[in-house]
Amino acid sequence: MVRGKIEIKRIENVTSRQVTFSKRRNGLLKKAHELSVLCDAEVAVIVFSQKGRLYEFSSSDMQKTVQRYGRYTKEFVPETFDVERYVQKLRGEMVGMVKKIELLEIHQRKLMGQDLSSCSMEELHEIASQIEKSLHIVRSRKAQLYEDQLEKLKAKERELLEERARLRIKYGEGRWTMFETEQRDKAAATGCGGGRRTPEVETDLFIGLPENRL
Repeated sequence: MVRGKIEIKRIENVTSRQVTFSKRRNGLLKKAHELSVLCDAEVAVIVFSQKGRLYEFSSSDMQKTVQRYGRYTKEFVPETFDVERYVQKLRGEMVGMVKKIELLEIHQRKLMGQDLSSCSMEELHEIASQIEKSLHIVRSRKAQLYEDQLEKLKAKERELLEERARLRIKYGEGRWTMFETEQRDKAAATGCGGGRRTPEVETDLFIGLPENRL
């Protein structure tokens, strides 16, 4: 029969808790003994029950093992202190960064025209100067974009003129003139609704009844 998984939490029933402690304590000490024999490891286990009773196992002298453990931990005490100082340093830097972010957010709101009631005349003058500088930079960038666009249009115009010149050479001056005339006629016919002539529109001013008009 397969045993179900036991949820790892404090056993509320006192009797069940004592039975479980006794079983698992013996299993723990047995595993410690097996580990020391199979792997030739120095193992020491100390267990205090809820009532304060001591249960222990040591593959060698318990006192020597404890002293060895003490010497081992003392060797790493400076490193532990270094880690703690490093963590404290990081926390200090984090606090400083949070304050800088708050100051930047306040300054940004002021540049947007918000929270200006607490500003002095000097602060307002500085904010206005910064806004003017930013506006100058934006206008300069805008003008540069216009110049770039104009240069592209000029380059396109030069390409069209060069293409026109090549076509003149290819077709000859007379044939090219006829070609241009045909293109203009086609464009004019298309613009006037397929070449249909529009009726003339009377523009003379006439006062009186419609039947009296000639």
